[in-house]
Amino acid sequence: QVQLVESGGGSVQAGGSLRLSCAAPGTTVSPNCMAWFRQGPGKAREGVAGTDRSGFSIYAASVKGRFTISRDKAKNTLYLQMNMLKPEDTGMYYCASGFKYAVSCVSVSGMDYWGKGTLVNISS
Repeated sequence: QVQLVESGGGSVQAGGSLRLSCAAPGTTVSPNCMAWFRQGPGKAREGVAGTDRSGFSIYAASVKGRFTISRDKAKNTLYLQMNMLKPEDTGMYYCASGFKYAVSCVSVSGMDYWGKGTLVNISS
């Protein structure tokens, strides 16, 4: 069983920044994909950014140029730097990992394990 623990959420004004972290304590096998998803009020869960073992990263169009995903393999930790935040970025942010290959690292179905989420609230 893989445990994922998110942190770094909070409330900021539009235009501000937040950095999310996702720790995977006790992980012995490195997953292929690690990714961030979010779920806004009344919306479906969507992929925000994902990265695979080769270092390839993929972003949702709505966050490209504002968010940066990074992965510290030695620490089994995933990060999401979020800049120029907008009210529409509000939601619960989830870290996920997947061991499948030949899948998109921002697809819900491609993930095997999920964290419990950290709440991000952006005010206008």
